[in-house]
Formats: sequence, C-alpha cells, structure tokens
Amino acid sequence: MAERTRQGGGFRGLKVVDKVRESRIITSFHLQPVDADGWRPFEAGQFLVLRIPEDGDRRAVPRSYSVSSAPGRQGHYRITLKREAAPGPGVPDGVGSCWLHDRIKVGDVLQASGPRGEFFLNRASPRPVVLLSGGVGLTPLVSMLHALKTQTHRPVQFIHACDNGEVHALRDEVAFLARQRPGVGVHYCYRFPTEHDRATAAHQSEGVLTADLLARLLPQEADVYMCGPPPFMKAVYGILRGRGVPKERIAYEFFGPASVLETDVAAADTQRHVLTVPVDIPSLRDLSSATPPPPADTPRAAETAVTVEFRRSGRKLAWDATAPSLLEFAEAIGIAPEFQCRAGVCSTCRTRLISGAVAYTEEPLDPPGPEHALICCSKPKGSVVLDL
Repeated sequence: MAERTRQGGGFRGLKVVDKVRESRIITSFHLQPVDADGWRPFEAGQFLVLRIPEDGDRRAVPRSYSVSSAPGRQGHYRITLKREAAPGPGVPDGVGSCWLHDRIKVGDVLQASGPRGEFFLNRASPRPVVLLSGGVGLTPLVSMLHALKTQTHRPVQFIHACDNGEVHALRDEVAFLARQRPGVGVHYCYRFPTEHDRATAAHQSEGVLTADLLARLLPQEADVYMCGPPPFMKAVYGILRGRGVPKERIAYEFFGPASVLETDVAAADTQRHVLTVPVDIPSLRDLSSATPPPPADTPRAAETAVTVEFRRSGRKLAWDATAPSLLEFAEAIGIAPEFQCRAGVCSTCRTRLISGAVAYTEEPLDPPGPEHALICCSKPKGSVVLDL
C-alpha cells in the first residue's frame, strides 16, 4: 500500500484581493487565504494548483500556475498568467487562463492546493545564478529574483525574451529589484520591438537569444534556471548544452510535453508541467543495453535489499537510490509509462501496486488509493511489484 512522507495538501479557499493588468495579455491575481491558517510557505519557483470549476459538459479540472511574488511575504500569493486565447478556428480557448481573466474579479474565492513543485533555488550552491525566461515563463524567476535579492549575495543575471514591450510583464518590478542590490544584471531581448521600444531603450537586443549573445551574458560556472514555451526552451537548452553547461547545473520547467527538450513538438496547451533535469543512472543504463538483464535469482539481485519488479514487462531490478522517482527509474531501463505532469497533479501515471509500499516525495493532489501509486512522485519503501 502507499504511504506518504508529507502531510497537508488538499484544496482551500484563496480570496482574490487584487487583479492587476501587467501587459496587454498578462494579468496578476493577488490572493489571500480565506481561513487564518490557510497560508502555506513556499519556495521561490513553486506553483499553486487551482481547481477550475465545471462548466456545462466539462468537468472541473486542475490547472497549475507559478507563484510570482516574494516568498518572504507571508499570508499572500500572487500568480501572473497570460490569457491563452484560441490560436485559430476550431481550437478552444485556454480553460484556466480565460476563466481567470474573463470571469474572476476581486472578492471571488478560488480553490487552490499547494504550493508544490521541485523547481526552486539550490541554496547550498555558491555559484552565480542565471534566470533565463521566455514570455510568461518569467513568473517563477521573478519570485526567485526576490529571494536572491534578500537571501544571498550571489551574482545574478536576469535574461528575458519576449515579443516587445506591449507584452512584457513585471518589467518595472524586475528593474526595481535589480537596483536594490549590486551584482544583479538585466538583459531584455525583444523579437519584434516597436518604435516606442527603440525610442525608450526598453530592450538591450533584438531578434532571438543566440549562442553568441548568451556566450557574452552567461557568467562562468553559473547555475541556470529557465522557464518558457517549448520552442524557446528547446533552443536555449541546446545552446547551453552545446556550450558545455552540465545538465546538473540546468534546472527548468516549461509548458508542454516532457520530451520537448529532445524532440520536435507541437505547440502545447496551457497545462503546466514541472520537470527535473534528466538524471544519469549508470547502473540502470548498463542493465538496459544489448546484454539481457540478469534474471531475478542471480547473486546481484539477491544481494540487494530493495528490488523493483515491472510485472508486465518481465523486468526485476535492484532499486537505484539515486533515481528521483519510480517513473524515471522505469524510463532509464527503456520502459515508457504514461505521464503528463511529473508532479502528482494529473494522475496520468497512476499504476497498480501489486505488492509493496511507496513513499511520496510530492504529495498527490488526489491520492490514488491503497492499491495504486503515482510513480512520477514516489519511491519504493521496500521491494515493490508494479503492474507495468
């Protein structure tokens, strides 16, 4: 059966106390808990899950939005989001963003869970920090900038790319934070700057972020945190890896399917996906090579205290404690379970637990029940058998 390592979660009421237009297409919602004990502390970069109520034939659905406010401001959250209008005929508007933009007003109460997510600053690192965003992907990075301003003296480079000043959100806030502490640099790249942008020097470069431009802006040996739409993320990730930035120093989240950094994908919907940097698990890669895996009764398997058996795949392996989750453990040996969020929100990875118990590193939004596990956010507590 499944066992949790974290308590709490569930939905609670958050009242909209202010609604602020940040750009032509982006709006901030300032939220305070309805109940006195309804606020939860959060790490800069984490997100809230909102329950978008049923509408006609559509069921209630969860949607996740990064917290863009300072983590030190107790009793208050701010989410900042783009109105995702339908890109063309026959394509629906974004369910969550359009509901919030068009129908929610000051005084309304939203149902929210969290904060949650593993995309946050490594406080133990002494390295410089690069905050790299595209479009509305700047929202978790603005929260990180607030934290870096007050909690550390590490050099920071805030790099943001968007179309132009008309859609650039939170510009004044970032400029204010940069003025408050030495060592914070800001660079804006506009793809289609207006004449007003050029006249007011609103940006530092035009076009897209290129390898040459990033080479000039990136500090040596920096930790990179990035967020944005799939094409932006894929291009920038490729540049960073091409310049030799190790995977372990690139943390990211983005809108789109998990494979976006490695393969071409279509434009994604507004469902947000939280991802961690792919982890190298050498022992599992060896077992997944052309050489058949050792049978379950070999000395290697027998000497291991914890094993994971994928019953339908006919695989039984020693659990590697460096694996972030059972999902990534499965992927490392060539098994491809279904998933979407990797954050315990959507339940797509719900898997029957034939025997054993798991511990959750991120509490599921909807617990899967005692005979199932969400493998995207769990690890085995002992030997387990999964119906995969």
